[in-house]
Amino acid sequence: MGNRSAHLVWDWNGTLFDDIQAVLAATNASFAEIGMESLTLERYRELYCVPVPVFYERLVGRRPTEAEWLVMDETFHRHYTAHRTSCGLTEGAAELLAQWSLAGRSQSLCSLFAHEELLPVVGGFGIDRHFVRMDGRTGPSGVSKSDQMARHVASLTQSGGISAERTVVIGDALDDALAARHVGAYAVLYTGGSNSRASLSAAGVPVVDTLAEAVETAYALVG
Repeated sequence: MGNRSAHLVWDWNGTLFDDIQAVLAATNASFAEIGMESLTLERYRELYCVPVPVFYERLVGRRPTEAEWLVMDETFHRHYTAHRTSCGLTEGAAELLAQWSLAGRSQSLCSLFAHEELLPVVGGFGIDRHFVRMDGRTGPSGVSKSDQMARHVASLTQSGGISAERTVVIGDALDDALAARHVGAYAVLYTGGSNSRASLSAAGVPVVDTLAEAVETAYALVG
């Protein structure tokens, strides 16, 4: 059964939700709006970072103007919404969530996906029952995850039974590792999402190729 205080904080996009192709298509659509060339998945993973305007700066040598950002952001979300309908959960995700819960351990969801959209999407897959808390972004897009993670973990610890020291954040981006460090939690990074293995390795935390490996590693850290 392990220690019941062990807790997982899951990322959504690119981790539990296998949407990288939808993200890439929407990104390239937003780039086309201001005359930028399309990216391959490999190039995207090599350069991706948050806040997203910094990602664009890496590509073109400057941050987008406010007007450009508004156009790109609107275009991205419009195209992402259209493409995400063809996406599903990452392989094994539902089973891993169920197994962790059946073992008497807790888990939650912290995402930069808009909160009002996140809840119905997660609920549509029938996995929302596995999470003691779900938090999506409530402010503007393009923000860092660290502040949101701090609020998320603070709410978890206030409810009792969960501590940052026995929490593992599982995500697909360097920002997930930074957010975990910000709150004093562990992190495990998954290569199936927005960053390349080489990029993720720079975080100095375990990097894995499957969610099953991520859970095994998390259990070794706090179980």
